Amino acid sequence: MYTLSKEQYVNATLAEAWDLLKNPANLDLITPEDLKFQIISPVPEEMFNGLIVEYRIQIPWIGVHKWVAEIKHIKEMHSFVDEQRIGPYNFWYHYHQIDTEGGGVKLTDRVYYEVPYGILGRTLHVLFIRKTLERIFDYRQKKLAELLG
Repeated sequence: MYTLSKEQYVNATLAEAWDLLKNPANLDLITPEDLKFQIISPVPEEMFNGLIVEYRIQIPWIGVHKWVAEIKHIKEMHSFVDEQRIGPYNFWYHYHQIDTEGGGVKLTDRVYYEVPYGILGRTLHVLFIRKTLERIFDYRQKKLAELLG
């Protein structure tokens, strides 16, 4: 099991940050274009506990993957989880948290994940997967900073 943690501070209000993150369609805004991210299931403008979101994502060197995630453990204006139901990982649990701090907001992402394919998967993690995830989350931070000021 691996963990990826990211924190960032943005000059926004709690309400502004929550309004952006509560809409599942906005995931497209913070995903690198080369992943060719596409939501293929209908989604509401605001997430709710038990919401299932189906999308496709192109993973470099591997190809297009179907990914199905469930939104759960929503604490309004504070946190939520997206958990993979179907996808490229053996396990994916992504915790999102929003806190007021100073004159802005602290955004925290914590992902717990497990790669498939045993020793091969662990080798790919060292050589490729971890770097790709870091790049994706760095991009997210850049886009969130732009969108939230």
